[in-house]
Amino acid sequence: MTSTDVDRAKNAIRERVWTLLENERAVPPRVHGRIPAFFGAEMAAERLAGLDVWQQARVVKAVPDKAQEPARARALEQGKLLYMAVPKLAEAKPFYLLNPSELTVPPSEAASNKVAVSVGRSVGADEMRPVDLIVCGSVAVNRDGVRLGKGAGYSDIEVALLQEAGLISEKTVIVTTVHSLQVVDEELPETEHDFSVDLIVTPNEVIRCEPARRPVGLLWGELDPEKIEAIPVLAERF
Repeated sequence: MTSTDVDRAKNAIRERVWTLLENERAVPPRVHGRIPAFFGAEMAAERLAGLDVWQQARVVKAVPDKAQEPARARALEQGKLLYMAVPKLAEAKPFYLLNPSELTVPPSEAASNKVAVSVGRSVGADEMRPVDLIVCGSVAVNRDGVRLGKGAGYSDIEVALLQEAGLISEKTVIVTTVHSLQVVDEELPETEHDFSVDLIVTPNEVIRCEPARRPVGLLWGELDPEKIEAIPVLAERF
C-alpha cells in the first residue's frame, strides 16, 4: 500500500465509525472530524481509575480532547501530576502542567482544556518529569491496540516528543478511553509514526492489548512542511 492508499483506508474507517456513533446516538451531533466525545466517558474514566496501573501512576499525560476530560479530572482529584498537551501543540512550550497542590479551581474545572490555559503552566519537554501513564483519544481501535486518531497527527507527535526526551519508556502504560462502538474487529492500517496502546477502556470493559508500539522519535520525512511551521517546537528544530 502506498501512503496515499493508507490514508484513504484510514479515512474510510474513521468515516464509518463516526457515522455509526451518530446513528446509534452514542455521541453529540457533529462528531465527524473529531475525537468523539462519547456518552459514557465518565464511566470509562471510573473504570480506568479502578485499574492498578492507574492507581500506581503518579505522573499522567493526557490529550486535551473533551472525551478524555473525565480522566483528566480523575487524575487531578487523586493528586496526580497532570501534563496536558496544548491544543494543536500551538505554543513554544507545548504542554500544560497541572499540579493538584497548586490549583485555584476545583479539579473538575481545571481538567477542561479551556480552563487549563489559565490555571496551568506551559512547559517544554525539558521541564517535565517521566510519565507513568498516557491517556490518548481514538476514533477507532482494535483489540490488538492499533488505533486511529482523527487524522491530524498531533498525538503521534506528542508521544514522539516525549520519547525523544526520554520521558516515556517500556514501563509507561498507554491507554485509550473510547465507546464500545469504537472498538473494531478488524486489522487497522498503520504507518511508521503511529503508536499503539496497551489498554482500551470503555464504559463496559477493559481490553488488554499487545505491548504498545512506540515511535523511536520524530520522523521528519513524514511531517508536512506546513505542519512543522505551525508547531513552534518543531519549527525551531527544523
